[in-house]
Amino acid sequence: MKPNLNYLNLQESYLFSLIAKKVSAYQAEHPEKSVLRLGIGDVTLPLAPAVIEAMQSAVAEMGKKETFKGYGPEQGYAFLRESIQGYYARRGIELDATEIFVSDGAKSDCGNVLDIFDKDNVVLVPDPVYPVYVDTNVMAGRKILYMNASMDNGFLPMPDDSVKADIIYLCSPNNPTGAAYTKTQLKAWVDYAKENDAVILYDAAYECFVTTDVARSIYEVEGAKECAIELCSFSKTAGFTGTRCGWTIVPDALIREGVSLRKLWLRRQTTKFNGVSYVVQKGAAAVFSEEGEKQIQANLAYYRENAKMIADCMDEVGIAYTGGKNSPYIWLKCPDGMDSWQFFQYLLEEIQVVGTPGSGFGKNGEGYFRLTAFGSHETTVEACRRLKGLLKK
Repeated sequence: MKPNLNYLNLQESYLFSLIAKKVSAYQAEHPEKSVLRLGIGDVTLPLAPAVIEAMQSAVAEMGKKETFKGYGPEQGYAFLRESIQGYYARRGIELDATEIFVSDGAKSDCGNVLDIFDKDNVVLVPDPVYPVYVDTNVMAGRKILYMNASMDNGFLPMPDDSVKADIIYLCSPNNPTGAAYTKTQLKAWVDYAKENDAVILYDAAYECFVTTDVARSIYEVEGAKECAIELCSFSKTAGFTGTRCGWTIVPDALIREGVSLRKLWLRRQTTKFNGVSYVVQKGAAAVFSEEGEKQIQANLAYYRENAKMIADCMDEVGIAYTGGKNSPYIWLKCPDGMDSWQFFQYLLEEIQVVGTPGSGFGKNGEGYFRLTAFGSHETTVEACRRLKGLLKK
C-alpha cells in the first residue's frame, strides 16, 4: 500500500485550526480576559422562522409511515431545485432544474468537483485565496499557477494571455479580500476561458451580500454556461453553516472533448454522495419562499451593518482596506509594517480581538488581515471600540 504523498506537500495545520489553537492557549493563560472573535466566517444569528417551521413540519412527516422519506433523488428534491431555479429566474438567469445539484455545502463541492477533471489539468487560482482551492488540488497532485491579487488591482486579477490554464477558480465577492467583479470584468474571464478551452469554477457563496451593480452570478455573462460551473451555499445566505446545504450548477452547454460535464458530475454524485437530508432540504426551500426571503434579508441587513461598522472603524483609524461593501469581509493592511501573524498576536494580546492573518491565504496575503461581520452587533461594537483605542493615531 502506498499512501497519497501529496498530502505531505500541504501545510501542517489548516489555517483556522491553527488560529483556534493559538486562541485556546491564550485563553488558558488569561481566563479573566474577554476574547472577541471576528476571525472565522461563521454566522451567529439563528435560522429564520420560515426555515424552522418548514424543518419542523418535515420532521413530523418523517415520524409517519405515510409521509416518511428514505433515500432522496440523486440531484436533490425537485421542490428545492425548482426553488433555486426560481431564485435565479427572478434575477433574469434561466436555468434548467436538471442543471442544479443539491449538496451539503459549497466547501465540499469545491473539492469534490475536481473528481470530474483529469489530474494533468493546470489550475489557476488568485493569491490571496481561500485555502480549500489550493489544498484540494495539492492533495490531487495538480500543477497550480497563481495570479497576483493586490491593492494595485483592487484584489481583482484579470486574465493574462501569456498564462495557459485549464481550471480557473474565481470567488466573487471574494473570500478573503471582499472584492467583487463587475459583469464587464467577468466577461473578460469568460472570453479567456472559451479561448483556452478552460473551465471556471465560480464560487458565489457571498452573492447575497451584493447591494451595488457588481455581478452576483457568472451566468449574468453571455457565454458563461459554456465554460463555467457555479457553486453556492445556504451557509451565508441563510445561516446554514451548521445545517449544511448548498448547490452546484453544471450547465448542459458545458461540453469538453465531446463529453458532458453535467453527466460526469451526475455520475460522480450518484456514486459518492447520498444527498442532503429531506428535513434540511425542506428548510432550504423555505429560504426562497416569499416570507423566507423577507426574514433572510433582515438577517443579511444585520451583518451588512456590522460590516459597515468595521469599515467605518478602519476609515476612522486611517487603515486601508477592501470589502465592507458587497461583502461580509474587511481585508485591511496591517499597520506599522507588521506582518500578518505579528498583527494577529498584537490584537490578541493587547485588546483580545481575533481576526485571520492574511498570510494564511497565500503569499500576497502577507501584511494583510481579515475581519468578518458575522459576529453579534454587541461584539462588533465592542471590537471596534477596542480597535479605535489601540490603532487611532
